[in-house]
Amino acid sequence: MEMLKKMNDCLEYIEQHLDADIDMEVMARMTFTSKFHFQKMFHVLTGCTCAEYIRKRRLTRAAQELCQNGIRVIDVALKYGYESPESFSKAFRKVHGVTPSSVKTGSQLLKAFPQLSFQITLRGEYEMDYRIVEKGAWKAAGIGKTVTTVNGQNLQEVPDFWREMDQRGITYSILEDTGAEHLLGVCSAFDSSKEEFTYLIGAETDKEVRNLQHVHIPACHWAVFKAVGPVPHAVVDVWKRIYAEWFPSTGYEHAGYPEFELYTKGDLSAEDYVCEIWIPIQKK
Repeated sequence: MEMLKKMNDCLEYIEQHLDADIDMEVMARMTFTSKFHFQKMFHVLTGCTCAEYIRKRRLTRAAQELCQNGIRVIDVALKYGYESPESFSKAFRKVHGVTPSSVKTGSQLLKAFPQLSFQITLRGEYEMDYRIVEKGAWKAAGIGKTVTTVNGQNLQEVPDFWREMDQRGITYSILEDTGAEHLLGVCSAFDSSKEEFTYLIGAETDKEVRNLQHVHIPACHWAVFKAVGPVPHAVVDVWKRIYAEWFPSTGYEHAGYPEFELYTKGDLSAEDYVCEIWIPIQKK
């Protein structure tokens, strides 16, 4: 897996530049992908965004240095990219649960976020069935929620959002209002600087439906994958395999448009439940 080897090179690049500027564009070039695809792949494979990983590695290194005699908090803060001791202290406390100055007593318990590495394996458990679909411009209408990717919170927030919409009867109303057959979970408005995106529970429609948000999606090619088994576990597993196995072995990358999951009717907790993951793609 040449791609995953290149991802390991990116991890080493991060380690060598923890006290300097780290350029996402540089790492995208190292993996021969777009910046968007690199960041998306990093998040899916590791469970955290690249920015979050860099922040935790810097704060881990900073904590180690603060344990040394004669090191000032302000010097460590500036070294790792914080403009003031206050902003550094806030970030430090969020990760370690204590203030930077208290570390100097030598009695505080600190957290260490280790350097990651991508293990290159050939799973071969079962094939990945997929199809390529060309689809014209279209739109989805539904109810959106901003979710954060920090600490993998999106993996909890999205299922909670579905449960809330089901309990309130809103998912049924969306199908009625749009005249659609299937519900969609659309991921859009990715903001890497804020580490968040918009997740919309909706449906494809050619209508302008009042009281619903609308996401317009350009014409493009899609890679479509089946996820078989209980939701959300089966879906999460396929997402990981797409980025760990499918993308590295093909000449495609993410096109940067909204992606979505298509949910068919049936028991989402059943072992034979089938849904689909649609990812916009383009040739590298």
